[in-house]
Amino acid sequence: MTTKIAIQGIKGSFHHQVVKEYFSENVDIDECLSFEELIDSLIAGKSDQAVMAIENSIAGPIIPNYALIDKNNLHIIGEHYLNIQQNLMALKGQKIEDIKEVHSHPMALLQCMDFLKQYPNIKLVEDKDTAETARRIQEKQLTGIAAIASVTASEMYDLDIIAPSIQTIKNNMTRFVIIKKQNSFLPESEINRASVKFELDHKRGSLAAVLNVMSDCKLNLTKIQSLPKIETPWKYSFFVDVTFEKYEDFAKAKTLLNIMAEYFKVLGEYKNTKPLSES
Repeated sequence: MTTKIAIQGIKGSFHHQVVKEYFSENVDIDECLSFEELIDSLIAGKSDQAVMAIENSIAGPIIPNYALIDKNNLHIIGEHYLNIQQNLMALKGQKIEDIKEVHSHPMALLQCMDFLKQYPNIKLVEDKDTAETARRIQEKQLTGIAAIASVTASEMYDLDIIAPSIQTIKNNMTRFVIIKKQNSFLPESEINRASVKFELDHKRGSLAAVLNVMSDCKLNLTKIQSLPKIETPWKYSFFVDVTFEKYEDFAKAKTLLNIMAEYFKVLGEYKNTKPLSES
């Protein structure tokens, strides 16, 4: 049976590239224009799983996506790291000298500004999606226009890469999570990473006490981010990622945090796949 995977963006996007690398079986893609639409696809049963960007090595965590997972009671069942390589591409036979305009998502243009400054005569045009721009160039046979997008987009829309890996910062990793409506239960021996949320009483030392418990339980805190509780002024939710060597250490921490926190929730328990060079 074919698995349906929801992605933000269209085929050829970085989310689609993650699907190609993470899933070994045949899958169908549900293209979603926004992360909210991606969540709706899962909840409505249009898709079985979804791929969602959650953190970038340069821009940091995408906290609204953690909040979407939490609000809709979804489960993180896995993760995948993608080295973001931005490539300049155009119709076959085009050279950099032929390019008059470069179209792409504003973030992609910003990530490649050092390269683009070498060509002051090229007009930069912001667009809504990197892969969509590549597709439009092929569909409309647009000469003199280049896109900045992934290798997957160049292959899918039959464009030539006329300048590879043009992003200014070469080591640009984005972490994606795989989410489902139901939890996937891995053997405890394979689980060494978790995402949790907790809320604390607004008093001195409450966060420090929780962090001390995590340390005592041999948990490695890889990310912590606070988000205000709109309905309760001066109260915050904390989204935390931890890694650990033994699941029993995390189990002990869960028991203690359930007691210490006003609210505690596990968003996902899964396998750490962070590249060793990034640790």
